[in-house]
Amino acid sequence: MTMTQEQNMPQYQPKDFKSDQVVRWCPGCGDHAILNVLHKAMSSLGIAPHDTAVISGIGCSSRLPYYMNTYAFHTIHGRGGAVATGFKTANPRMTVWQVAGDGDCLAIGGNHFIHEVRRNVDLNLLLLNNKIYGLTKGQYSPTSDRGFVSKSSPYGTTEDPFVPAELVFGARGTFFARGIDVELKISQEIMEAAVAHKGCSVVEILQNCMIFNNGIHNYITDRATRADRTIHLVHGEKMIFGKDRDKGLVQDGFGLKAVTLGQDGYTLDDVLVHDAHCESYFLHQMLAMMDGYDLPLAIGVIRDVAALSYETEVEAQVESVRAKHGFKSLRDMILAGDTWEVK
Repeated sequence: MTMTQEQNMPQYQPKDFKSDQVVRWCPGCGDHAILNVLHKAMSSLGIAPHDTAVISGIGCSSRLPYYMNTYAFHTIHGRGGAVATGFKTANPRMTVWQVAGDGDCLAIGGNHFIHEVRRNVDLNLLLLNNKIYGLTKGQYSPTSDRGFVSKSSPYGTTEDPFVPAELVFGARGTFFARGIDVELKISQEIMEAAVAHKGCSVVEILQNCMIFNNGIHNYITDRATRADRTIHLVHGEKMIFGKDRDKGLVQDGFGLKAVTLGQDGYTLDDVLVHDAHCESYFLHQMLAMMDGYDLPLAIGVIRDVAALSYETEVEAQVESVRAKHGFKSLRDMILAGDTWEVK
């Protein structure tokens, strides 16, 4: 963006995107931080509230539309993606956000999720992952770890969880980013990048549920160890991490390895440079699957690849057919084929 474009951009404040509703989430819930960051991100983009829509399904996170001074829809369980797809297709010039929890999006809404990603609908999907059903009082979710004890799995789950990034890449997604609720600056960075991307932008944000799953992400969010257990990926920059910025990711055969610079002969030249725009998702998936144990958890924009978006192609097709056949209305189109009168 040029300086002139920045000067001509409408100036908004976070308060312009806040509704007059009292925010009703539990004290300490990660949703509070995410909401505040979303208001800041929206204000920095220069897109008017009346050109913005926020759509959700059901769940704690899905209360978020009430707190937005934009067009907003609180829809039904798991169907936020279907409604958001329809809204964006009918209103392609609107900026559309979808807000979903891990249960709402990946369980009952799982089929809608993979198809909005596959179609590459130009949506900004915030997937808030606390690895639990919070609104319905603490059942395990599709992202809960194997062995997780909850009200619906009192002896521990006997299944492996979904990893949202795997679903995105399996559906040939063009954008995937990850944040954590305590990293406000990075969360804002990836929200703004999601809007800049033309297509389905999936932003997973790991967040805490104070009541039913408190501390589930502590291993990576603890301030004392966070720098050593996470890596902030930035396109075009070396994959460096650590409290002292002395660790990096290097290629290890077909995999990745974390090394300490200056040890075992490794230097900065050996460290990989992040390429979020690479068409192949082979490396992107490896980065997204790192979990903070053997390798640091990747946060930031992991994949950002240009591709045709669904609503743009639909709009172009409609205009092409209308110009070819001279349709002025839906009735014209319906009556253009073979018709008969039933008496």
